[in-house]
Amino acid sequence: MTGTLRAGIIPVTPFQQNCTLIWDDATKIGAVVDPGGDLDRIEQAIQGQGLTIEKILLTHGHIDHAGGAAELKERLGGVPIEGPHQADRFLLDRLPQTGAEYGIAGARQVTPDRWLDEGDQVTVSGLTFDILHAPGHSPGSVVFMSGDERLALVGDVVFRGSVGRTDLPGGNHEQLIRAILDKVLPLGDDVAFIPGHGPTGTLGEERETNPFLQG
Repeated sequence: MTGTLRAGIIPVTPFQQNCTLIWDDATKIGAVVDPGGDLDRIEQAIQGQGLTIEKILLTHGHIDHAGGAAELKERLGGVPIEGPHQADRFLLDRLPQTGAEYGIAGARQVTPDRWLDEGDQVTVSGLTFDILHAPGHSPGSVVFMSGDERLALVGDVVFRGSVGRTDLPGGNHEQLIRAILDKVLPLGDDVAFIPGHGPTGTLGEERETNPFLQG
């Protein structure tokens, strides 16, 4: 990252999902990406950095990424929720049932204030993120890409050394690999990415070494 954008990861839910705070260090204004649960922990991190949160961003509709979004919106005074793509509406509508199935208490149905699609842009404290629709892990997965900061928030599309699972409703492995090869990797080898689980990395490392992306 080249400017004043900062990011902090807060592992949440039994799935250890990377809820991510992104903010402008100059203004202390930022966003919460994928608040799946453990909202007290997320709020402590927000307060610890002295941040003002202006929106919640969702990469996709799975329980560990979106389960706490509706309640966090209320706790933060009604800030807007942006993302994912509307193809994940069926997942967001079923969050209470999915939470019960996975033992995640308090998950609520989420209707974003803004659905996102390929070519849209999202701003966080004046910093612009371009939206890529990258289906396959879920039908409505999106990637948030800051060209200026060379940073991509990829959700569960790609991980260090792996890719998102595709055995959940709406998943499609071929579609996922195509989205990574055609849309994500061309963003540039120098681009750092924050995935939905596990360590961060660079797209160049994945292009060269990720076994799912070779051949």
